Amino acid sequence: MKIGPDTTPTTAISGSNAETIIVRGHDLVQDLIGTVSFTDHVWLLVCGTLPSPEQRRVLDATLVAIAEHGLVPSVQAARMTLAAAPEALQGAVAAGLLGCGSVILGSAEAAGRFQSQVLDAAGGNDGDLDAAITSTVRAYRAEKRAIPGYGHPLHKDGDPRALRLFTLAEQASLAGPHMEVARRAEHLLPDLVGKPLKMNVSAAIPAVLLDAGFPLLAVKGVPLLARTASLVAHLLEEQRHPIGFRMSHAASGAIRYDGPAPDGFVADEN
Repeated sequence: MKIGPDTTPTTAISGSNAETIIVRGHDLVQDLIGTVSFTDHVWLLVCGTLPSPEQRRVLDATLVAIAEHGLVPSVQAARMTLAAAPEALQGAVAAGLLGCGSVILGSAEAAGRFQSQVLDAAGGNDGDLDAAITSTVRAYRAEKRAIPGYGHPLHKDGDPRALRLFTLAEQASLAGPHMEVARRAEHLLPDLVGKPLKMNVSAAIPAVLLDAGFPLLAVKGVPLLARTASLVAHLLEEQRHPIGFRMSHAASGAIRYDGPAPDGFVADEN
């Protein structure tokens, strides 16, 4: 039984024969290897064309901005997985990526959808952005949904990565309506939600990418791709300087058992 709509069984990404490998219409060996950067290649794979220098700069900047941010949960999951299964580097990388969702990394996609919803509600860039932001935020709040891309546990006064990405996009003459939505939302949120929430990098990434012409449906892949590079670095360090079991032991010491127990039982806190 077929599931889903019938589609023509074709792909426009890659094809090959005994002599040639084609990627998005380009000869991989003759045109791409040694000629384009990896960032160029990512844009080509996703968008179907090579980027302009300005588009390359923006995509490259977002990859650098989100690749590394310390021992966040995805990194801890990867390092502890490798500690338990040192032969499975790929499994440890996967463990780190599988934990990326609405709070970590995946929030960039959610922020991009928020920005697109606002623009749709405004009827485009010429509409009333403030009214569209207000109605969209109120709809999110009514559904008890967080406003994605705002607030940060560490960068209370503003995420320096977000500011830098916006500066680079402006220098590349790629600033557009999604960046404007992100800025106006930051301005309006104190009155709409009752507290100041500064834009974080997860709002800046989709704003600059979407204004540069990157597709919304692929935005989530950018932080995943970037964080993969960081996970490989952490896993190399884990092999040379293991801390995975130390993190596991630290969790055991930090979390107290409070479930049912026989009389006289005292949980080991070490």
